[in-house]
Amino acid sequence: MVCIVCGNTQTAGIASWHATCPACHYESAALSVAINKHTGPEVNEAEREAGLKALRLENFRAIVQYAKRHVRPGARSLLDVGSAHGWFLETAREDFDVLGVEPDAVVGSRAAARGLPVRAGFFPDVLEDGERFDVIVFNDVIEHIPDIRSALDACQQRLNPDGILILNLPNSRGFFYRLSKVIARLGWRTPFERLWQKDLPSPHVHYFSSDNLSKLVAGRGFELVDSAELPALRAKGLRERLSCAGNVPLLSLWAQYIAIMCAIPVLRIFPSDIIVCIFRKKTAG
Repeated sequence: MVCIVCGNTQTAGIASWHATCPACHYESAALSVAINKHTGPEVNEAEREAGLKALRLENFRAIVQYAKRHVRPGARSLLDVGSAHGWFLETAREDFDVLGVEPDAVVGSRAAARGLPVRAGFFPDVLEDGERFDVIVFNDVIEHIPDIRSALDACQQRLNPDGILILNLPNSRGFFYRLSKVIARLGWRTPFERLWQKDLPSPHVHYFSSDNLSKLVAGRGFELVDSAELPALRAKGLRERLSCAGNVPLLSLWAQYIAIMCAIPVLRIFPSDIIVCIFRKKTAG
């Protein structure tokens, strides 16, 4: 398989479905994406929300500040691709005119029922002809999209001049991800598979660092203007986050929970498992 970032040949990874590029260290997975198709273990949305909301809201507030810092004066329109429960829309709407796009009809309808502007469907198909934005945001979404280059091209077309693209996603240099690979090589693959969201309806199909992500996005007509790490976990909601997929063995769940809780106090000295990268649309010519 050819690396989508640098064009080199990827080599076999830790599992039969996993591959890595020895040149730029981009990682990919041959896992099936099945939005709105309930295959694999059922996801407990109540536990998922309890496990993720506190962490996501904290990070979303930081992302809104990055957006405000880098948009051109007077810019207001913001598109949230994969808006899910609408938490980012709620966070950003005090500073921007927001619109969400969500392919999961059930999740999107719940957000819309709270009065949030959400369109059901896929980006960019549900946008109107000529509809443009000052900011496009992907929060924990871009790593799920198989044809990521087409998605980036659509962002180029749908951003206003000097528009901002914000990608918030897992970090392949993160402490927990690198630890999961060490453990997987020793024979315990559950944490590694969990981080790829294997067997869930929408698994990860990419794992990037800020370096190889920037190289890929720059090749589609953008320039990196800022990047940072964001907190990857909080003690509050951690158990629910680990157990939201219903088939997690109880012993494995508690082993992961205890290990992570013990590690939290020292995690700040290691790279975080979440990065945010901010890109500006290049001016043609």
